[in-house]
Amino acid sequence: MNVGMLYSRIRRDEKLLLRELRDRDHEVTKIDVRKERFGLHEAPDSFEGVDLVLDRCLATSRSRYITRFVDAYDLPVVNEPDTAAICADKARNSLVLADAGVPTPNTEVAFTKEAALETIEEFGYPCVLKPVVGSWGRLMAKIDSRDAAEAILEHKETLGHYEHKVFYIQEFVEKPGRDIRVLATDGEPVAAMARSSDHWLTNAAKGATTEVIEVDDEMRDLVRKASAAVGDGLLGVDLMETGDSYTVHEVNHTVEFKALNEVADVDVPGAVVDWLEAKAAEYEGETPEASA
Repeated sequence: MNVGMLYSRIRRDEKLLLRELRDRDHEVTKIDVRKERFGLHEAPDSFEGVDLVLDRCLATSRSRYITRFVDAYDLPVVNEPDTAAICADKARNSLVLADAGVPTPNTEVAFTKEAALETIEEFGYPCVLKPVVGSWGRLMAKIDSRDAAEAILEHKETLGHYEHKVFYIQEFVEKPGRDIRVLATDGEPVAAMARSSDHWLTNAAKGATTEVIEVDDEMRDLVRKASAAVGDGLLGVDLMETGDSYTVHEVNHTVEFKALNEVADVDVPGAVVDWLEAKAAEYEGETPEASA
């Protein structure tokens, strides 16, 4: 198998995958998207001989457009462009989760600071204001008062980019100092970790501590439903505990897993490559057993 890895920076996650692929004697074609040009009809020469394209772009904008072009060239790509488009947009993410019956925090979108302030007042304090596009907990705000709401909304309205004029407002979920990240392949959990912090943001990128957590039956069911809602693929499903149940607040499509690999009992990059091998066989119209 020749895997074309789309990247703009090789992080620890990509190094783990590269090592695993090469240990299994797979060929890897590294494709630096910063140097490529994508036409309407033919793939760039760097894609020649590639059996499966793996999107590991750091920038969301690149991920969304490049996967669309790769798909137009009739090359199999994971994750698929529709999945990338849904996961990259928090509003679309929330819509498909709700439509699939997956419990997700109460959310509203407004397009003026006046309408956004009405939503915030109805939700009550605290509540959360998020950018519709973004990761690693950046530009997220926990709003504790009307004064804070007015200041933050005015600031966002003057930032200029149209995405900052889409006010994505979510209820604040009282979680027990942690949230849960489940890495899944086509809805099947590979491993899960709890991310804990004294701060209300519990992203590993924000310095949260991590520990392995067992995937229970309810969690497994929610992960499968959330994965299917966005089109399946290699995904990170983020859940929060709400008493004796869970709510899913986000599904991520270019998921990082280095922190999970450090605490999990499972060989995470090995499981991911197992899945990539199965996907490559599937695209070839074979079963993994038949290609062995």
